[in-house]
Amino acid sequence: MENQIHRGRGAVSNPPNKFSNGYTGKFHLEGVDDFETSSPRTTFTQTYPKNIISKNNSPDIPFNLSVNPYQGCEHGCVYCYARDSHQYWGYSAGLDFESKILVKHNAPDLLERAFLSPTWKVEPVMFSGNTDCYQPAERKYKLTRRLLEVSLKFRNPVSIITKNSLVLRDIEILKELASHGLIQVMISITTLNEELRRKLEPRTASTRKRLDVVAQLSQAKVPVGVMLAPVIPGLNLNEIPAIIEQSALAGAYDVSHAMLRLNGVIGEIFKNWLMAIYPQKAQKILSQVASTHGGKLSDSRFMKRMLGEGKIAELASNMVQAAKRKHFNKRGFPEFNVSNFRRGGMYTIW
Repeated sequence: MENQIHRGRGAVSNPPNKFSNGYTGKFHLEGVDDFETSSPRTTFTQTYPKNIISKNNSPDIPFNLSVNPYQGCEHGCVYCYARDSHQYWGYSAGLDFESKILVKHNAPDLLERAFLSPTWKVEPVMFSGNTDCYQPAERKYKLTRRLLEVSLKFRNPVSIITKNSLVLRDIEILKELASHGLIQVMISITTLNEELRRKLEPRTASTRKRLDVVAQLSQAKVPVGVMLAPVIPGLNLNEIPAIIEQSALAGAYDVSHAMLRLNGVIGEIFKNWLMAIYPQKAQKILSQVASTHGGKLSDSRFMKRMLGEGKIAELASNMVQAAKRKHFNKRGFPEFNVSNFRRGGMYTIW
């Protein structure tokens, strides 16, 4: 089955699920001629999990607990590390990941149940961590908003990472959380080049809008930072100084970065995308990515996988640190307040 560019989608392929013995697809009857297929429509499936909090034991990830109200993500970021997890639900990590979205309808109720437990240990909970909690589905389902309301009700700290300007819809809740020292927001920015952004992250907010989100949250005294990720040699490595400068001008409290890591089947998905979008420099980009992970596209070693190793990874880290010294001197996130948790959540939200 030929790789094909679909308007509004990131992946150009839909590789078989590694856990499935069968594979379904659309093929020409004679298997000879090319044919056009339209972009797959997004479908939403209601799910009712038994638990909503995931525990993280990775020493190189700055949170222990996360909540993901959606599985799959319509943003369609072609490099997304979460694509692999869609296979556990019986779907492909390619186009299925961005067009077959699972909605965890009872997520707010499950979070409240966790906070009500007498054994709950107060610590920050990351909203997202796998798929974006403010992806387009959130406009309709409002699960993230309800999760924030539960967190404010109990005064449990929350962190968020997103690429969507929809986060501003909830700015009043975020301001209230901030007034109690309960919130940190990270806005993910990959490039200042809109043409590249539309190819890499087709259904995300524009970079201009994301910087505006940083500015509005900062002005509202909501602690907000920028996650410069992933850094992709040959595509956005040279943009590091400019992105950090623009983030500082918008009022970001802090900035961090991560190198591209193509775990599992994402290596195949990204290769297919490169060959379709940037065929002339695809092999060079892949070679440079591999050079940051010991000669492989994927690297699962703790303390190595995020920032990489080798000359290109070292160059990226040096560029980040130099730009931070110039633009982020004496900036940083305030510490979370974990002392005002309300056992039982018996109080009103505001």
